[in-house]
Parts: sequence; structure tokens; C-alpha cells
Amino acid sequence: MREPNHVHPAAPGAPARWLTVAPERTVLGVIHNVTSATRLLDLLAVFEGDRRVQTVFTCTGSSPFADGIAEFVAARELPFLTWEEASKLEFDLAVSTSRGGELQSISAPLIGAPHGAGYNKRLSSREPGAGSREPGPGAGSREPGAFGLTAEWLVYDGELIPSAVVLSHEEQLARLRAGCPEALPVAHVVGDPCMDRLRASLPFRAEYRSALGVRPDQKLLLLSTTWGRTSLLGAAGDLVRRALAELPHDSFRVLAAVHPNAWYGHGGWQLRSWLRPHVDAGLLLPPPAGDTWQAALCAADAFIGDHGSVSLYAAGLGLPGLLGAFDEQTVAADSPMARLGAALPRVSPTAPLSAQLERAARRKPADPRLAEIAAQITSRPGEALSRLRRLCYRTLGLAEPAAPLLPRPVDVPLDLPRPRHSPVAAPQFVEAEATTPSAPGPGPDPGPTRVLIRRYPALLQADTAHHPHLADAHLAVTDGEPEARWARAADVVTARHRATGAARSASPLAELLARHPGCTLAAAPEPSGACLLRTRNGTTYQASWESGVSWATPSLTASAVYACLLRHGDGWTGEAEVRLTPEGAPGLLRVRCVGAGTGGLEDTAE
Repeated sequence: MREPNHVHPAAPGAPARWLTVAPERTVLGVIHNVTSATRLLDLLAVFEGDRRVQTVFTCTGSSPFADGIAEFVAARELPFLTWEEASKLEFDLAVSTSRGGELQSISAPLIGAPHGAGYNKRLSSREPGAGSREPGPGAGSREPGAFGLTAEWLVYDGELIPSAVVLSHEEQLARLRAGCPEALPVAHVVGDPCMDRLRASLPFRAEYRSALGVRPDQKLLLLSTTWGRTSLLGAAGDLVRRALAELPHDSFRVLAAVHPNAWYGHGGWQLRSWLRPHVDAGLLLPPPAGDTWQAALCAADAFIGDHGSVSLYAAGLGLPGLLGAFDEQTVAADSPMARLGAALPRVSPTAPLSAQLERAARRKPADPRLAEIAAQITSRPGEALSRLRRLCYRTLGLAEPAAPLLPRPVDVPLDLPRPRHSPVAAPQFVEAEATTPSAPGPGPDPGPTRVLIRRYPALLQADTAHHPHLADAHLAVTDGEPEARWARAADVVTARHRATGAARSASPLAELLARHPGCTLAAAPEPSGACLLRTRNGTTYQASWESGVSWATPSLTASAVYACLLRHGDGWTGEAEVRLTPEGAPGLLRVRCVGAGTGGLEDTAE
């Protein structure tokens, strides 16, 4: 066994003799930015439970995306050394998940690992995010290759910087041979710990969906964006609005996984501010430093991504997907990401998004390229942490712990921000499709009217005249809607307060209709849970749901009744079987007429 270093930086700022535990070895975790830090903590799980090993952290200070690092370190209580302090000390091992910074200054055997799904990016040292180090004299003049697999990033002053280069698949050996053949003797194919963790988490899909607020009859669409102007957010940011505007929000939940460099490059407040209308319309926007994006991948039904690693992991899990953006110039040739870019269709700006997702779902099982790409993410499935632990302990000169090391499932998400609750519900375009089942023969009643309701946030519709999903939709608002364009054009309006006492008469509903000149139907909830409704011609109804229909809001009740009246005419009474999604459980709505009007439903004010 090798002797431990005499300098012991186990507790920055505290002399070693005052420490409670006396570790035998000290490991330095090297942070480049928040992205690399999250992967670094995943790798350092190999030391959990071993009091022989103390880990301390430092930051190279070479990333332009330094914001968020201090908060990340503080939130996780990481023992931290400045780069100046760390570069003056000796360690038994250093682990880095980025090639940026002056890594050659570290006095320790260095294990270099990727912070994404393998090595897929082609990056010059002069570009943002890579650090400031120029190629060393021994780098030569080879063609640009993948970031992390070329001499530019692995050699300094004629010598290899890392003592070990961690790879996830054998295909990377050929690219390493082309980019830095002198590093082949220290290359180790261990697999991909993130992919292992995702696969270990798949059995808990139902738990993740529940934590994210996704019902069994809903689909979860994951929008993934890396950083930079060619990313989904940079080059096709309107896709966030479009997904929420075009996909019925009762059938779909949409989650945006934003790369930490994009988040901290602009600032979390700014990202939230830009996306606030989308969050108010139902967008799930988790902070980037946690594991929610991994839980969302396991919970998702489809994805729209770009050239970031999340797209590759999504495809590796078998999710059908589309590319909202893809930068061929920054993707390394012959990498799995380049193959993914060739295999996945791009989002069409004109075709309905729902139809494109359906085509992607049908196409996925029949495309052998996607299975081949998934197989190139890791060639050691389930083994990455155990192989990495073996490498680390061999480098430290310590015997490995006896307990097996298995990938741990992702934690159930707890870091989703709570949405704002406005006193006035946002206006919605509602497509309410009412059909009557055919009677089996003379005599028996054909049964309840079937109503399928699809709702879309009105505020996110860029141009309703060119959106086919809104062709037969009516506009529903709440009384007090501040924007006159919605209040005056609404077809259905719902009171904010319950109808009690004298207010249960039809006159408050008549006043509601008078304040909304384009409105055909007004509604107000009653204390019993029923809903009182009135058409412009004066016909009054009472509608009530059978017990157990938790999603039946007064606004939805009004839209269902509106659809039935359009189908059957004013004065109709009966039952409606209402669904929010084609696969969802129906709610039974009973409607009875409690006051006759003077004309047809179409007799509305001009």
C-alpha cells in the first residue's frame, strides 16, 4: 500500500489535529461549473460509507458559468478549498468531470471523466465553457476531435495530464486513438453511471409521475435544452410556448429541463421571468442542480431535445422524440450524438405538434438506428460505479469495501416550484366535442351525451387564426378578467364566488351576461357543489356531478353544458359523460332546466 500524503487538507480552515475522524487518504473533487459538479457528486458516491477517505473540493475558476457554484457548494455543505490553496497541496487522488482549467497544476493522480453522455462535443479552447488553457507543446497539430478525447485537452508540455481517462463505451477508444494515442494505456472503459441510474429508476416511473403531478391518463412531454444560441432555448425557444399552446393541457404535462449553463449564464431569476407565462400555463420548470430531470426522463412519454446529453439519454431509454434544434458544427463526428442527429426528425414549424409526436411514437420501434445509438451510451450496463470504485481504490492503494456498489434510483422530485394562484383563472380556449351514442334499437335511450373536453391557454396562442387545434373552440373566462379582449369575446363566463341567498336567483347571472357582451352562457357555483347556469335568452339550468369527480371545476362544468346545448339545442336536459382525455375516467354530469327562456341558444348579443 502506498503511503498517504503528509499534507492533510481534510477540513479547510481547521487543523488536522482537531478533527474527529483521521482519514487515511484525501481525495480532491474538481469542480468546473454546476454541470460538472452534479456529475462529480455522482462519481464520488464510490466513497460513501468509507471513513478512510476524506473528500474536499475545489473549483478551477476557468468557466464563464461560475454563477451557482457557491450556492451549490453551500447547499451541500462541501468542504471547499480555493484553487490557489488546492494547487499548493498534495492529494492522494483527484477526480474531475471536465477538461477545463489548469488541471496540470494538481499534485495528485487525476482521474478524468465526462460530465455528459460520453464524449460528443467538438470544442475549441477558445470557446466559452472550455476554460482558458491552450494546447500544450506536446499536443501536435491533429484534426479537431471530441472534447476530452484529444491531445489538446489531455497533454500539457509533452506529458499526459490525467492518470486515467474514463470512457463509457469501447467506441470511444477508436476516437481516443485518433485524438491522443498516448492516452490509450491509461484509458478505462467503465460504463455510464448516469445511464445505470436511469435504468435502475425505471421501475419507479409511477412514483415519479405522481410527484410531478402527472395523472395516469396524461402524457408527459420533456423539453430538453442545452446551452448556447444553437440550443433549443436559444434557437427554437418558441417551442416551449408552442407545446403548451397546442397540446391540450388536460392531456399533456410539459417539463423543461434547462442546462445549468443556460440557467446560471442568464441567472435563475431571469430564466424564471422569461418563462413565467409558460409556468403560469402549466410548465414544470425544475432548478437545474438537482435530479428532477432524471426523474422526468423516467416519467416521460416523449421528448423534444437538441444536441445536449439529455436527448441521448432519452433516446437510450426508448422514448420517442423530435429535435427542436441541433448544431452539427459542435457535435463530434462519428459520435453517438451525431448519429442521433441523423436519426431523429426535426420539429416542423407548420404541422401540428401532436401529430408529429404521434408519428415519432409510431416510427420509434421500427428504426433500428435508435437501438444501435442506445447501445453506444454504455458498454458496461449496470457496472459503472463498481468499475470506477475499483479504479479509485487501486489508485489510492486501499482495499475496496466488501459491500457491492449498485446504482441507486433517483430520488422522488421535491424541488418543483409552486405555481402562482391568481384570483382570476387564466382565459382558456375550450374544444368541447359532444356526441350522442347511437341507440341499439327502438325503445332504449341511447344513453348520456359523450363530451370530450380539450383546453388550451388563451394567453399563449400567438395567432389563433392559424391554429387548427382551435378551429371549433370556445373562449371561457372568469368574471373579473382584466384584459378586455378576452372579457368581451368570451363565449362562457364563470363567476368567482358562490351563488348564495338572493344571489342564487337568475339576476346575478343576467348581470354577468350584461358585462360580457359576447357571452352566450354564464355560470356560478352553488354551496351544494352544483352549478347554476343561464343562457343569454334567459333559460336557466342547474348542473351537478356524481360524487368523486375531483377535476370538475365550475368553468369546466360550464364548458360541458355549453357543448351539450350546442349539440341538442336550448332547453335540453339530461346526462353527459365527460372526459378530459380520451383515456381518462369519465365524470357523469346531470343537467336540468329550472327556468325557461325566450329563444334559441344562438340568440346572442351582437
